[in-house]
Amino acid sequence: MTSKEKNFMSAVIYVHNDVERIGDFLQTVLQVLEDNFEHSEVICVNDYSQDNSTDVMKTIGRKTKSATITVLNMSYFHGKEIAMNAGMDLAIGDFVLEFDTCLLDFEPAEIMKVYRKSLEGFDIVSASPNQRQRFTSGLFYKIFNRFTNFSYQLGTERFRVLSRRVINRISSMNKSVPYRKAVYANCGLKTANIRYGVTQRQVIKPDPTERKYRTELAVNSMILFTGLGYRFSVTMTVIMMFVAVFVAVYSAVIYLFSTPVAGWTTTIFFMSFAFFGLFGILTVIIKYLQILVDLIFKRRKYSFESIEKL
Repeated sequence: MTSKEKNFMSAVIYVHNDVERIGDFLQTVLQVLEDNFEHSEVICVNDYSQDNSTDVMKTIGRKTKSATITVLNMSYFHGKEIAMNAGMDLAIGDFVLEFDTCLLDFEPAEIMKVYRKSLEGFDIVSASPNQRQRFTSGLFYKIFNRFTNFSYQLGTERFRVLSRRVINRISSMNKSVPYRKAVYANCGLKTANIRYGVTQRQVIKPDPTERKYRTELAVNSMILFTGLGYRFSVTMTVIMMFVAVFVAVYSAVIYLFSTPVAGWTTTIFFMSFAFFGLFGILTVIIKYLQILVDLIFKRRKYSFESIEKL
């Protein structure tokens, strides 16, 4: 008989109107945990589902053998990021598996493959489908990675395993950050990614509430974690300052070599000077806002990848 892992494993699963998928998905995760770990738990974060997802989870929970199942019912729709943070706060494992969706397009063995990879010294190991990303997802990650300085490139992930060291570190960081993957990428610990072959192609169509949430999350993440908004604002401000200077020069030329309407030159000069000063002030304000964002959402005292005692 193969000995089971001594580490305590927690699994956090995000559930939102997944009655058609949560049954098979939860049973698969439970089977892997019961077969490979002496002690384990599953935390299902029910993000205000309006279907019978909770009933399915309770039915499966009564049949489980060794792993404990906890259903965390959110009082209203919070969105994936906050809901998963709530589940992570309840997890007590030495390692935590995060399942952002109930999409079962991988072999159960991939879960243990990701876990064993983490035992090689990686604190964050994610699993990504070996298939082309959706156009919107691909575009988001392409722009996001282009304008960030993270140590690794973000992409579509089905699940990941986190060590307790990661959880402790991000707990000391700002937990109000709305995008967990950005926090993981910014924590400074060793990461790895495993790509797996998709067993069956499934498409989950989010409801209008979740679709709106995803759009807002993408926009907020772009503003907070990339320099795209700052660069665009500064570029437009500089352009408008040059336009104000050009208009002032143009009005001077008209005044010297033509006969403008009385008061026109003075008005244009004043407006050019006013707009130049206004855009200059906006540049300073934008820089201050960027500094505040860095201090509030990206703050960290220091980060290290590992400690070696010789």
